[in-house]
Formats: sequence, structure tokens, C-alpha cells
Amino acid sequence: MDYTVAPPIFRLRKAFRYLRLYGPRRTYVKVAGQYHMRRKFTPLPPNDSPPSTSSHVGLIGCGNYAYSVLAYYLKRHHGSVIRACMDVDINHAASLRESYQASYYTTDADRILGDPDIDVVFIASNHASHAEYAIKALQAGKDVHIEKPHVVSFDQLQRLCDAAARSSGRVLSLGYNRPLSPIGSLIRETLWSEPGEIMQNWFIAGHEIAEDHWYFKPEEGGRVLGNLCHWTDLTLQFMPPERRYPIRIIPARSAKSDCDIAVSFIFGDGSIGVLTFSAKGHAFEGVKERYSAHRGNVLLAMDDFQTIQIDRIAEKRRIRLRYRDHGHKASVLHSYNLSRDKAAPGLPVADIWDTGNVFLSTKDALEAGHPVTVEKLVPTSKG
Repeated sequence: MDYTVAPPIFRLRKAFRYLRLYGPRRTYVKVAGQYHMRRKFTPLPPNDSPPSTSSHVGLIGCGNYAYSVLAYYLKRHHGSVIRACMDVDINHAASLRESYQASYYTTDADRILGDPDIDVVFIASNHASHAEYAIKALQAGKDVHIEKPHVVSFDQLQRLCDAAARSSGRVLSLGYNRPLSPIGSLIRETLWSEPGEIMQNWFIAGHEIAEDHWYFKPEEGGRVLGNLCHWTDLTLQFMPPERRYPIRIIPARSAKSDCDIAVSFIFGDGSIGVLTFSAKGHAFEGVKERYSAHRGNVLLAMDDFQTIQIDRIAEKRRIRLRYRDHGHKASVLHSYNLSRDKAAPGLPVADIWDTGNVFLSTKDALEAGHPVTVEKLVPTSKG
């Protein structure tokens, strides 16, 4: 929904609600991001400003997420480190460059990939292009952060893993932010402290998206790859690695095939994870997430990455964060800091493969309408 054209009372209510949920700074940049997406220049602003001595980051994709999350946290915590902004819509690139004082903007990704003064690239373009840009960036000797989904096909997954394996000394990070959130980390720590099988259950109410939205283009992977991959990754991350495989994926979808989805995962140790994703109308507070889990003596109940209750036998613990925290800041800063610490390893290739293999197999199961089994595989290089 485009809030900039909504009635004034609606916009005020939305802003006040977001102040409570996210605080003043995040609310401001979320509102600014909406206007950024509508900004048009006639003529275009000047380009090629003298670079800051500290600017070395390239952004590929300058949509709302890049504006209100990637650029926001980079600028707030590390200053004017963004050197270049690229988007296929020159207005988006120019707007982000002006707001965050980058050196230049462009519609040519190769200019960023060939810039010797850029050593780390954050990718938040359309989904089908994520892996393609990342492979080129790794081959150009740059560190890379890819927003979700990192791939939209098994061919891309194989080629991305090959590129990561060959790029010695380069860091590849994926933007699955929720596992890095305070509550996400607490859930994993708590579940892993208990023995036995795990029962997990997610209910997600997603954003309403117009039928002609680019998410629904076949080459972009639809909402399964565009949205559901967040929770297939989380469900996988909350399982101890040695207990995951094989994974049996059992799908169910309605006539609105990309909007009303249920998927069950039966893990190798007998644990079960269930995802229910619904998108039926406007969610005033954004995506709504409710999670419950049971392992050993622990029961968990979490709402919207802001509140969590942990019951362990007679002990009851309830935590409420001041603001919702989905781990966006942690994800952006983690990737940036990895790129600065040349001794730190990036994400293991096996992890890049595993999360991609699970969400691509989930998409296959939903499209075929029958269960799929995922084995633990180590990707083999094509030479």
C-alpha cells in the first residue's frame, strides 16, 4: 500500500502506531522511504561528488529496503561509507545518493563492480538478479551482502556456491535478519539447551501485494521465495544441524497459491515445523508473526519479535522489548564488520547451500502439490 496517497488521518494513525512499535528514528526513515520511492527529478541532480575518504561501499538496488534499512544503518553507525548507488530506476539511485551523501549514482551495475575504491557490495535489487550480481562481485574481488532470497533457482544456487568457494579471502553474507535478532538468538539458545525433538509452529500474516506486483513474475520466485524464505530459514536455523536431515516437506496451498500457504517440515530426528502464511488484506502494523515451540521442559510463545514468554516447568519468564527488533541492524552491521575484519570467515558454503536448498525445495513441493524429501548434500563444484 502506498501510504503517501492515503487520507491524512490514516497516515497520522500509521505514524503514531509506528512510533510505538519502532521508535522515532526508525519511524522517520520508514516514512522517508515511502516518499523516496515516489521521488522524480527534473532535471537529475549533479553527480560525481568528491568522495569521502571513508567511502567504500556500493549499493545495488535502491528501493525502500535499501533506503530505510541498509543505507540507514550503514550511515548511522559508520558514517559516510556509501560510495555509489545503483538502481535500474535512476530516480531511486539519485534520491538515495542525495539522502545519504554518496559520491555518485548510476543505472550501470558494472560501474560499481569495476570501481577499485569499492570493496564491499550490498545487494537489494529484484530477486532474480541477486545471485547474478553477487557472483560478479565476488569474481571482481569484493565482499558481498545479499538480501533474501539469495537465489531463485538451483542453477543459481550451484553457481553462487561455486563462486563463494573460489573467492578466497572474500566474505559472502546473507540478509536473513531474524536469526540475528535478540529474540531470535534467545529462541535458538533456549531450544538448544533442552534434549529431544522440537515442535515448532509459525503463523504469519503478510503484506497485501497487488496482483501485478513484480514479486509475482515467474522469474522472481513469487512469495514463496520473496517472503516465505524468511521462515523456512528460521525453522531450519532453530534446528540443531546434526538433527536436521533428511527433511520431508509436506505442502498445502489454496486457490490463492502464493498468498495462502501451509507447509510442514518433518526433520530427520522426528522434529516437526509448521508454517502457515496468509495474505488477505492490509496489515496495519506490517507483517504479523506468532511463533510457538516445545522441546523438553521448555514451552515458548513469541509475538512479532517484541515479546516472548518462556515456561520451563514451574519457572515462567516474560520479556518485552521496548521496540520490535527483527534483527535488521544486526544483519547489516554483521556483514559490514565481517568485511572490515579480513581474518573473519564469511558464511560457510554449506550454510549458503542448505538454506537455499530448503526454500527452493519448498517451492517445488508447493508447485507440484506433493511431498519432497531434502537430503543433506554438499554442493560439488562444476570445475
